Amino acid sequence: MTKLTTEKRKKIPTNEYGLPAEKKYPMPDRKHAANAKARASEMKKKDKLSASAKTKIDEKANKILAKKKS
Repeated sequence: MTKLTTEKRKKIPTNEYGLPAEKKYPMPDRKHAANAKARASEMKKKDKLSASAKTKIDEKANKILAKKKS
């Protein structure tokens, strides 16, 4: 997984975030999508993320992960 520097993160379109309004859980590629799912699960277990937010993140990540590798 490539490291997301502040500069790279600023260049990610808002629609590539799991929670676009908050610009949280960036998913510019498959590895970040898988990581976003894992982090969302952790935050849900700690009661720091709602079930609906986790569902949104998981659905978006699943779409990215379902795409064939190029």
